[in-house]
Amino acid sequence: MKKCILLVLCVFTLQIQSQNKEDLISISFTENTLKEVFTLLENKTSFQFFYIDSWLEDDKLTKEFKNKNIEFILKDILRKTSLNFTIIDDKKIILTKGNLIHKTLYEEKNELIVEEDLERPIYIENVVDENNETIIIGKQTVGNKKKSYTIKGIVKNKQTKNPIEGVVVLERNKKISSTTDSKGVFSLELPYGKNTIETLLLGFTPSSKNLIVFGDGSINITLNEESEMLDELVIKTKKESNVKEVISGITQINIEEIKNIPQVLGERDILKVATTLPGIKSAGEGAEGVNVRGGKVDQNLFLLDESVMYNPAHFLGLFSAINPFTTSDLKVYKGNIPAEFGGRISSVFDIETKDADTEKFKGEASIGVVTSNVSLEIPIVKKKSGLLVGFRSTYSNWVLKSLNDKSLNNSSASFFDVIAKYNHQFNEKNRLKITAYHSNDDFRIASDTTNTYGNTLASINWSHKFNDKNHGNLILSSSNYAFNINYNSIGNNNFDLKYTINEIGAKLKMHYSHSKKHSFDYGISSKLYNVSPGRLSPSDNNSIITPITIEDEKGLESAVFISDNFTVNKKLSFNLGLRYSVYLGLGESTQRYYADNSPTTDANLINSEQFKNNEVYQTYQGLEYRFSGRYFLNPELSLKASLNRSFQFIHRLSNNTTASPTDAWKLSDVNIKPQEGIQVSLGIFKNINVNEYELSIESYYKDYKNVLDYKVGAEFLLNERIETQVLQGPGKSYGIEFLAKKNVGRLNGWIGYSYSRSFIKLDSPFDEERVNNGEFFPTNFDKPHDFNLIANYKLTKRFSLSSNFTYQTGRPITYPTGKYIYQGNEYVLYSDRNQFRIPDYFRLDIGLNIEGNHKIKKFAHSFWNISVYNILGRNNPFAVFFATENGTVKAYQSSIFSTPIPTITYNFKF
Repeated sequence: MKKCILLVLCVFTLQIQSQNKEDLISISFTENTLKEVFTLLENKTSFQFFYIDSWLEDDKLTKEFKNKNIEFILKDILRKTSLNFTIIDDKKIILTKGNLIHKTLYEEKNELIVEEDLERPIYIENVVDENNETIIIGKQTVGNKKKSYTIKGIVKNKQTKNPIEGVVVLERNKKISSTTDSKGVFSLELPYGKNTIETLLLGFTPSSKNLIVFGDGSINITLNEESEMLDELVIKTKKESNVKEVISGITQINIEEIKNIPQVLGERDILKVATTLPGIKSAGEGAEGVNVRGGKVDQNLFLLDESVMYNPAHFLGLFSAINPFTTSDLKVYKGNIPAEFGGRISSVFDIETKDADTEKFKGEASIGVVTSNVSLEIPIVKKKSGLLVGFRSTYSNWVLKSLNDKSLNNSSASFFDVIAKYNHQFNEKNRLKITAYHSNDDFRIASDTTNTYGNTLASINWSHKFNDKNHGNLILSSSNYAFNINYNSIGNNNFDLKYTINEIGAKLKMHYSHSKKHSFDYGISSKLYNVSPGRLSPSDNNSIITPITIEDEKGLESAVFISDNFTVNKKLSFNLGLRYSVYLGLGESTQRYYADNSPTTDANLINSEQFKNNEVYQTYQGLEYRFSGRYFLNPELSLKASLNRSFQFIHRLSNNTTASPTDAWKLSDVNIKPQEGIQVSLGIFKNINVNEYELSIESYYKDYKNVLDYKVGAEFLLNERIETQVLQGPGKSYGIEFLAKKNVGRLNGWIGYSYSRSFIKLDSPFDEERVNNGEFFPTNFDKPHDFNLIANYKLTKRFSLSSNFTYQTGRPITYPTGKYIYQGNEYVLYSDRNQFRIPDYFRLDIGLNIEGNHKIKKFAHSFWNISVYNILGRNNPFAVFFATENGTVKAYQSSIFSTPIPTITYNFKF
């Protein structure tokens, strides 16, 4: 390197003097580089040049000067470059890249004083990073007061050298953007000083460049076609996924952002947030599970690190059983379900637990008036393995005891859940993840009956990379759900009732990156069901209860699947999937056969057949298809469509208006057929102002077969002949969903609205198996209008206000419409099933979030959440029921929260 000097030394020069203009020079240059020019000037004169070699371009210069001073010569030869110069001490010439050192710039009391007619200095070293070069456009001049300059350029394909149309070029922090035209040309108005421009286009690797803008100018950008994605490198661009994602109907929850949404009793709840998005509904406060696009509660597959969670709720549905502190990602597939998932016909909730940090000990905790939560990330082997542990519990009994209702004084309700995940990176090709989870709920509400229920899950996930194109995962999982009903009172009828369902699964999932156009996912999966439908036993020696054991059920569900992510061109892509499922009903089992063309009743039983252990008594099988496509109308606007067919071989038994934790599950057999669902959807998705806003409108239609419902007066518990209590028939649901979301700025949040309908038809030649004259009627969870507004406004960097407004149409209900007397007894006459509706539901919640100070070095970063749930005190009905008092039928309404519920929660991370 030629003599050089640091730029900082130039800036803090104590005294800068001008060149004596009377020293005239005659010199000529022929095909000389700038470096050679400066050397010739040094040899010809007594001047010394100070610069950095990398600043000098390789262009050749041919010039001749006669009787010109050094200042004239330098201005001429540097006119078309970004170099400035300053002459000090009459003989030293300091070259600078863009910056201009002014004669009155000096150091005084450690502060920089700049003459008013000079633009503020920009220090290049402040914007240079390891990965991005810094490009200087124009150069600093005296007396120029413009605030912004025009930067033009061309974006080309690095491989083909052809211009690229539709590239988004943006300065994200300043919200300035442009899009290249058919010739690859763009134009930006950028402010003076430091800027960072990015380029975004599907199919090309995003780029980022640092600019220092001193004036108008141009820049040419080349982009690489996007390389194949390797297993070790995962890049997520959530803000663009709504437009770019090929699979339609995906909802992704940002776990970090939900802390600003007001929640009941201050508990951060992932599933409650999901129900504020279009297409996902809850039957009401205190109702377990969700209904997705008109589907039943049991038609949703909840996966926690690939293990099935049968009951995702705590505290009778008031809280989610998913710990937000240990969750990294939640994806809800409500439209097209990927081919690797099966066994449910409405949706998949794919919940992924965090990987523990392998270098630094971390933790997060919250303390509220009802619940507390803590999670820890513990490095085991530095940079290789770590352990994540989370524990959550409630101390809510005091709430029930503090209520004025004396019948609740002896009530209790509590829950806890614990999760642990170990992740280990053996080498670049092998990784192991092990997850274990257990939850337990215990409640007794104004009765002598104690109900206990919980999930126990475990999974092992081994991932292996074979080469740059092939990698795979072997997953072993175990799921258990059980509930226990304990009746203990004065008398001799005390009993215990136990129910258990176990599921053991294995999946081999492979990925093959064939080319830039085709990427395949394929594999096999299998799961074994073991169901203990009920065991009743006396709870003490004095009980006269007769023990009852319902025969166990066993079934094997297996599948082979393949899908192809097919990129036709830059605008059109498909996800094409096939899944072939086989279900085997296994013994030991007693299967009952009923007379044809007769109601399924005990009176029409004609035969029972015994099957030995693991003997196949029934087989169901079928081809499932999962097709989805996306077409770019422009880089920020896409059209998506999908077609989806699925089977479900397990059913939830419930004759309540909403799901209950003591609902049992029933496997398909010779009398109860698998459910089948076919869905088509079409939607348009738009991003505005470089993903600041997201808009989407999506419509769907679903057709069902063999949906399970109940006969009037059905009894499911401890009933060995369930088939005599249920009905199966077709169903249909349809709707349109609208979502408008604002991602950045002081005000952010979303507005979601959906209009949807859900119907079922239970028809039969026999009156006892026909409901509503065999016509379609609304399901229990049919709520046509659903509107949600989530808003968060940042008052300052530490204070923000949040609100949540919800409106839903009241759900259907069956009312008594009259009464009659028969043989001296009075009876109530009811309407058709679900002919009426309970009152509409609406609720407003507000919250204040207070962040701790933003010091970088401190033990923990904290925030307070103060919220009021149902601030308007709306007495929203959960259920409407009827009772006969003194010969008169009276209607009653029950509510969960009919008054405002204030909550304060303290959260901190370390």
